[in-house]
Amino acid sequence: MVYNFKVFKKVAPNGKLTLYMGKREFVDHISYVEPIEGVVLVDEEYAAGRRVYAQVVCTFRYGRAEDEVMGLNFYKELFLASQQVYPPPEKRDYELSKTQERLMKKLGAGAAPFRLAVPAGAPGSVTLQPGLEDEGEPCGVHYYVKVFVGDTEIDRSHRRSTVALGVRKAQWAPARAGPQPCTTVRKDFVLSPGELELEVTLDKQLYLHGETLGVNVCVRNNSSKVVKRIKASVLQGVDVVLFQSGQYRNAVASVETQDGCPLQPGSSLQKVLHLTPSLAHNRDLRGLALDSHNSRAGDASLASTTLLLDPEQRDAFGIIVSYSVKVKLYLGALNGELVAELPFILMHPKEGRQKLVREDSQAEVEMFRQDTVHHQESVEVY
Repeated sequence: MVYNFKVFKKVAPNGKLTLYMGKREFVDHISYVEPIEGVVLVDEEYAAGRRVYAQVVCTFRYGRAEDEVMGLNFYKELFLASQQVYPPPEKRDYELSKTQERLMKKLGAGAAPFRLAVPAGAPGSVTLQPGLEDEGEPCGVHYYVKVFVGDTEIDRSHRRSTVALGVRKAQWAPARAGPQPCTTVRKDFVLSPGELELEVTLDKQLYLHGETLGVNVCVRNNSSKVVKRIKASVLQGVDVVLFQSGQYRNAVASVETQDGCPLQPGSSLQKVLHLTPSLAHNRDLRGLALDSHNSRAGDASLASTTLLLDPEQRDAFGIIVSYSVKVKLYLGALNGELVAELPFILMHPKEGRQKLVREDSQAEVEMFRQDTVHHQESVEVY
């Protein structure tokens, strides 16, 4: 019987090693990460007396390659897991997945499976959007699976006998969202009685990419001042953990209104402002955190919120992404402003990107129904 299933395939330049993987996106469940699985087809004559290793490598670029001068380097490479693939071990301590079983049966002699475990708390895959004039590899955290021939797992690999296929560590939106975000801030004035009160409420805590936020703004002006206009913004926070000063924020959506203004003393105002954060209107904003499935620009979107098991335990080579809504009341040059800010979560749904991620369950069963073998090849390393 011949099976039909799609896999990602990449061949070493010398043609002696071929890497097969059923998917290139692995889910981070916060407390653990899905294992990275695949099969390596080894030319046994070429590999006689040698060893073949599979590794998962995390790269962290935190500066432009063109600025690397006089030995200064803005690039870190971390080996998170390693396993000898060939000669295969006498006994495996894990069970093969359905994809691996079918590949082993199809490829025959020389096929060796592997499973690599990424530690929990490893940094998420995030790319920082380069400037229009920037060249070379963008800054950010990227993963790839590396298969090479060597005497030990720390040997320097040779390009002709090495396969590197990019993978991505993803987080999906949690099944249950938290409580509805709400905050109230007040401001009093030294030489005037009364106070100005601003209450901001979001319609929910968890939003999916592409959804519009409903920001409910309630202003109670019990002061003697006048509110002249209102501005609401969605801010993306980026924290490059390696640097103490590596924290900055970008506005990815904003709206400003004078509807109901000027708001006179003793008056109140309630209105809903709508904001839709998206990459479409921010493609020229350098340093924006992106969540890209691969190197194709059409698959890119704003980076999802980074969820951490313990907010205090952050990987030094990671990039933490967060989002918040900021509402500002303008009172004029002399009276200043009143600002309220609410955090929220922005993520992809697990079921929303099945075209990019193949699950080892019902979706995988569908792939094995027909009678022809088809390999989807991917030569991009992202």
